[in-house]
Amino acid sequence: MSEESVRRAVERLSDQGIDVIRLGYPDLLGTERGKDILVERLPEVAENGVAFCRAVYHTSPQGDVIPIAGGLDHGLPDILVRPDLSTLVPLPWEPGVAGCLGDAVNPADGEPLPESPREVLRAAAARLGELGLTGVVGPELEYFLLEPDGAGWKRYDDAAGNVYVTGHKGDRGSHVLRTLRTLRELGLGVTMGNHEFSGGQFEINLHHSEAADAADRAFRFKTAIKELARRDGLMATFMAKPFNDEGGSGFHVHISCVDAEGRNIFADADEPYGLSETARHAIAGVLAHAPALAALLNPTINSYKRFGPDTLAPWLIDWGLDNRSTMLRVPPERGSGTRLEIRLGDASANPYLGIAGLLAAVYLGIREGLEPEAPLEGYGYDTTKAPVLPMSLSAALDALSSDAELCEVLGKEFTTSYLAYKRNEIERFSQFVTDWEFREYAYHL
Repeated sequence: MSEESVRRAVERLSDQGIDVIRLGYPDLLGTERGKDILVERLPEVAENGVAFCRAVYHTSPQGDVIPIAGGLDHGLPDILVRPDLSTLVPLPWEPGVAGCLGDAVNPADGEPLPESPREVLRAAAARLGELGLTGVVGPELEYFLLEPDGAGWKRYDDAAGNVYVTGHKGDRGSHVLRTLRTLRELGLGVTMGNHEFSGGQFEINLHHSEAADAADRAFRFKTAIKELARRDGLMATFMAKPFNDEGGSGFHVHISCVDAEGRNIFADADEPYGLSETARHAIAGVLAHAPALAALLNPTINSYKRFGPDTLAPWLIDWGLDNRSTMLRVPPERGSGTRLEIRLGDASANPYLGIAGLLAAVYLGIREGLEPEAPLEGYGYDTTKAPVLPMSLSAALDALSSDAELCEVLGKEFTTSYLAYKRNEIERFSQFVTDWEFREYAYHL
């Protein structure tokens, strides 16, 4: 970026009454890391970047640094994060502050950091671009809103049966209305929202756009929802399944591909189901790589407690036409609205990594000319009709490690770091005594 463009950005921000820039970037979890910067320091930050310890990518949710190659073994070296000024936007809940996404680079050579989630997504999108295609993505995210309950938390405005309602019936504090209006100012492409299936659960929909932009918006959406909840003394969680007595929260991803002229190439009225040959290849690619994709779209130990019969969460590898019981649903719209809805993911997924994995699978399916089996008819969840997805994080990581084609598209350095990071999570959990174990065994044994 030129000195002139940075100077104009500083002037524009100052004219808007903004004196602080919040520079943020995603870690492997999808959590925002960052730093608040006085606006007059932007020129030097734009030129030199801001230094962070690379171990931020190897840090657990509890703040433990995981021993992954390139971190502890290299003396905890730096990375540089440079602001992407095209993402500057005032934060409606923080007067005088503008948010800005950043890109992580290696200080030694200025090259993008391979384990940076934004870079992983760009690399996958570039491979699809080699086929002359651009991925278009519409993210759908569910989350639970919680309110204080003594020393803990309970579901906000919890009542049974408030499925897809609006207004005060399931939202006494008008959370959805206030959030929609606030996020409109943030330019995230929010369109609509409502109370979801479970008590205290909500969904706010985002418009579709090119994949990298859609991931940026989904990432910012999650950060914004959590910040707005904190402002109200509440907690928003995108955890896959926070409660034993309720279902989980999904991350459904709508994907289509357009050509250089912007035409949706998944549509073909002359082909079966109105789906082009390319669309069929894309479907087959997602199905073929679904076990490995689970490691990215269902990235926690808790994720797999969302799976199982009668959960409304897909746990078999199948596809269908307007069939919500399948892992991959093809919505009924055709023409420019032709798309795939991949229902595999849960809300804890890092949107950059989840979308990158899906683009990689679509690319591989199209490149290899794969063909899917016939779509499922009727209600799914029948293990005699479709194979089962990995049912644990460990199994999903093994599937990702074994999927050489997908790992090659995503990048060897990224997949090596990601697998080591997540396997450490399993190791730590296996050594932790849970409440269930104490309740089950302590009195009787």
